[in-house]
Amino acid sequence: MASSGLPASAQSHMAHQLLSRAHSPDTTAKLFTERVKNRPLFLRPTSPTPEDNRARRRLHRLRKKEYFLRKQKPQPFSAREKRKTGIHKLRKEEIKYDVFKGLHKMWVNYMHGVLGLNQDKKNQGKVTALSHGPMLASADFHGAELEVVRSRCVSRVGVKGIVVRDSKFSFVIVTEKNESKSNDSKRTYSVQVSGPSRST
Repeated sequence: MASSGLPASAQSHMAHQLLSRAHSPDTTAKLFTERVKNRPLFLRPTSPTPEDNRARRRLHRLRKKEYFLRKQKPQPFSAREKRKTGIHKLRKEEIKYDVFKGLHKMWVNYMHGVLGLNQDKKNQGKVTALSHGPMLASADFHGAELEVVRSRCVSRVGVKGIVVRDSKFSFVIVTEKNESKSNDSKRTYSVQVSGPSRST
């Protein structure tokens, strides 16, 4: 065997001996140097056990769920969920006129701001249906003291109380006799807004 320029220890290597059977000495030395002697050795971590994989997947699912729950906005209850939970039901012990007097005072202050009644007398304008009608139509009537002045059902005329629920088609009011009355919003109501100098 001709000399290939490699030390004796390299020439005695099994890979060098196998290459020398198929290639010339120069080619054998080149292949041995590039493919065996100088070949990089890539290391990788020990393969995880199945238990570690399951724990990693479980942690990933929990983090993903936590992320989506944190990013999601709370959804409002549907009509069915509201009926099921009874969120709008009033218990008998809660239907007391005196309990909602504080709510009525808050509503009066709120309505003063809507109608501009809390301004100076010089800056106050006259409250009319043309100027304040749209604001009254879109105002919140929770806490307002309503009185039915016109209705197809004669027995409903004169019913008066504080609004405890203002829905799209009806008002639920609590009367001074601590009774809960549901009234169609299509009826005609009278609303009193007390103030230092005027009422409407």
